[in-house]
This record gives sequence, C-alpha cells and structure tokens, in this order.
Amino acid sequence: MLRFSRTKIFATLAIILIGLSLAVPSFFSKEQREAFVNALPKSIQWMVPTRAIVLGLDLQGGSQILLEIDQPDLVRSMVTGLRDDVRRILREAAVSPEGGIRVINRGVELRIPDAAARAKVMPKLRELAAPINNPLAAGGQTLTVNEAENGTIQIVLTEAGINDRTRRAVSQAIEVVRKRIDFGGTKEPSIQQQGASRILVQVPGLQNPQELEDQLGKTAKLEFRMLADSPSGDVDMLASKDEGGAKVPVERRVMADGSDLTDAQPAFDPQTHEPMVSFKFNLRGAQRFGQATSENVGRRMAIVLDNVIQSAPVIRSAITGGTGQITGNFTVKDANDLSVLLRAGALPAKLTVVERRVVGPGLGRDSIEAGKMATLVAGGLVIAFMFATYGTFGFIANIALIVHVGLILGLMSVLEATMTLPGIAGIVLTIGTAVDSNVLIYERMREEARGGRSLVSALQAGFDRAFATIIDSNSTMAIAALLLFFMGSGPVKGFAVVFILGILTTVITAVTLTRMMIALWYNWFRPKALPF
Repeated sequence: MLRFSRTKIFATLAIILIGLSLAVPSFFSKEQREAFVNALPKSIQWMVPTRAIVLGLDLQGGSQILLEIDQPDLVRSMVTGLRDDVRRILREAAVSPEGGIRVINRGVELRIPDAAARAKVMPKLRELAAPINNPLAAGGQTLTVNEAENGTIQIVLTEAGINDRTRRAVSQAIEVVRKRIDFGGTKEPSIQQQGASRILVQVPGLQNPQELEDQLGKTAKLEFRMLADSPSGDVDMLASKDEGGAKVPVERRVMADGSDLTDAQPAFDPQTHEPMVSFKFNLRGAQRFGQATSENVGRRMAIVLDNVIQSAPVIRSAITGGTGQITGNFTVKDANDLSVLLRAGALPAKLTVVERRVVGPGLGRDSIEAGKMATLVAGGLVIAFMFATYGTFGFIANIALIVHVGLILGLMSVLEATMTLPGIAGIVLTIGTAVDSNVLIYERMREEARGGRSLVSALQAGFDRAFATIIDSNSTMAIAALLLFFMGSGPVKGFAVVFILGILTTVITAVTLTRMMIALWYNWFRPKALPF
C-alpha cells in the first residue's frame, strides 16, 4: 500500500493534469478561446482543449424560438399518404381507375365505372377510415368515403382527423426537436408545447437564434425513389444537385425512407476522399431497400432529402446488406449536421418560425449570487472541518477534494454539459460524498491504531476495509442518479449528470489520489503515529 512505483505516480498525475486542463476553457469566453487557438501553430491546435461548460437558462439565458406546425404541409403529407394507400389497394385488387387518382381539396378522387370492380375495392377503402382513439377528442373518423352513382369515389380527410393528426405531429415533433438539440442529453433545453400546434424551444448559452432556426428548419425527410424516364405520368419534378439544380422527373413511389434508419454517421468517400454520410437500415428497411435495388439493377435511384435530390447513383447490383452512403458535395460540417438530423428522425411536417429572440437569465442576479455564495461557503466549511479534525490527513483530503471538483468541471467541459443552479447543487453534494469517503478511511485507520496495530498496518487496513463500504455507498447513489437521468428532464437531468460525474471522480480522488499522497507522506517523513 505504501509502495507506489514511479510509473503509477506519473500515470495518476498525468490523468489528473489532463482532467484539470480540460476544465480551463470553461473559465474563458468563446472569443478568448478562439483567439488563443488561432494564435497557435496549426500543427498543435488539435491538442488544445476548446470545449467548455455552457451556463443554463437560469444563469445566463440563451435563445428562444417559437415554432408552429405547418398544417397545410401536414395535410399535403396526409393526402400523399392517402393516395399511396389507395394506389396500393387498387394494385392488389387489380383494378384500374378511369383517369387515375386525382388529388382534390383535403383528399383524393377516382372513378371506377364497373360496379363489380367498385364492390371489390370499396370495403378496403372504407377500412382506411380508422376511428380516432383519443379520449380527449370528440371521436369520429379520420376519413369520409363517398360513392356516387356514376362510379366516382371521393375519400376526404375530416376536420377531426386533421386535428388528431396535428396533435400527434406536435408530440412527435417535440421528441425530434429534443433529439436534434440535445442528442447526448447534456444541454438541458426547455421544450414545451404551446396551444394546439406550437412548440416553444429555449436553448441555454446560444446567443444567436438563427443558428437554432437553421438546426430545426429542415424537415430531414429522406426518401429513396427511382428516376423516371419521362416527365409524364405519375412523377414529381424535383431539383437535382447532380444537374446543377435543374429539375428532373422522379417516380412518386417511395421505395424506402428515413423512418427505417437505425444509424447515420459522417464519413469520407474512400475514392474521392470527400465527406459523405453512411447510413444503416433496420430489418424492414433493409428488406425494402434490397428488394428495390434488386428489381431495378441498371437504373438510377434518387436519394431525396426534403424534396431535393442529393445524388442519383446507378444501381450496379442488389444492395442487401442494409447499408448505404449519401453523397452530394458536402462539407465536413454539412455531413455531420445531416447525420445528426437523420439520427434524430424526420419531422412529421414542416415547422414555421413564429418568433425568435434572445432571453435573459431565468433567475435574478441576487439568486445567482446567493447560489455562488452558498457553494463557496459550503466548500470552505468542509475544507476547514477536515483540516481541523484530521490535521495533515485533512490537508491531503482537501487537495483531493479540489482535484475532485476540477475533474468534474473537466468532464463537463468535454461533454459541453449545461451548468444550472441544480447542477451547482449537485457539485456541492458530491463534495460531501467525496469527503465522506475520506472520513470512512480515516476513522477506520484510527480504530485500527487504537486496537494496537502498527502505523503501516493501520494505514493499510484503513483503505482496505473502508473500500467495500465506499463502493456500496457510491453504487446506491449512482443507481438513484441514473434513474434521475433516464426518467427526469431539464434541470433534474442536469443534476443527475453532475452527480454521476462526481461519483466517478470520487474513485480517483478519495481512494487512488489520497492513497498515493499518504504513501508519499509516509516515505518522506517516516512518522511513528497518526497525525490526528
């Protein structure tokens, strides 16, 4: 226990110094960090830590944006889906409508003069009118199916159906927005529904609402379709990046879409070395994508993102592995942003910006200063108590405690986590738990020394016999913190993040670092008894 090799000492000090250096950028502004990095040679810029902790809405404010579901766009999407469902039913029944399927206001219309053919498809068409399963709504059907004597069939969305879809679209959009902004769960944005179709988003530390709007403005609707041979028939004319923005005909039938993606990551093309996005499908998506590519070998498949063709490669062979790439003259930032959007999922409809502005701190200056003062007083009293009670060992515990706080700040900087007032409370709480581990070790040493053991034996027993208790107590706290993280949101999740990081750093500081400093103290001074 009292023999630490130089390698172990250097490794421990290196880990601590790296952790503390990661916390340094948090004490400087973004402009100061960028100016410092730009002044360095480019060959070593990557070695300098630049990530910093972001103060929360309650401490420094941020950007606020009010979004609204574009109901006309949502209705168009519903009508498109309805048309595809009707086309599928007709194809399965081998029935061809006269003049095709026509889009009308909030629905579709078709004409089947043959009574036998109508009787064949009408039951299936009526099955599309699903009941609204919402206890808060007045009930009713999502669609109305009307049949005329001349064979004309109209399938129209009901007002209740549109309202129900809008409600579900808002709930879905909130989750997509949360994933786009806070994919790692550390930024603590405030995302709330306002009214029937609006979403209020507040992001701490972001002083430019336009950045937030750019991040949320894209629907990120990914589709895989086949290029059409001619602009006539059942096709859409979409702009193509490969053709310099010129519009080309694309079949309306969607072979596969982004809803079946399980992952998307930025990458580099091994041949051209240009940035691209690699993606992976789930089982259903892999089957659809494999079938589409096997049936259309030799044709060009359009990769469509938000109604813009990113690229249209020729299918050389069937792609059955469920993976693929998206290219399109991306920059590294474009590829990274697109991968985030695809991982978060597509918005159910376009979001329009109703209002954008910068908001101030949620707490008053007095509350913020009171929180800082409480943290300083708590830390000071703990340090004073440890030094007064355990003397030299208390001083060692205080050094470990300062390193403990520094490592928490360093880890939060790497994660670019948001610091809120509850997060500060989490740091204060971890100070107490870290010191509690030292108290357990020291009191065990005292008991062993009183029992007649030698100093070396008492020091060894103090760490060995208290270690199991320290692990048990920290494990129970970690379980509670993990539950708060996965089940909580906003400041509650932020508190959990800080608390979990504090528990992890306790193992390094209260056990490893303290043991190393006590070993060095003994080897340098060769004391005969405990200093307390």
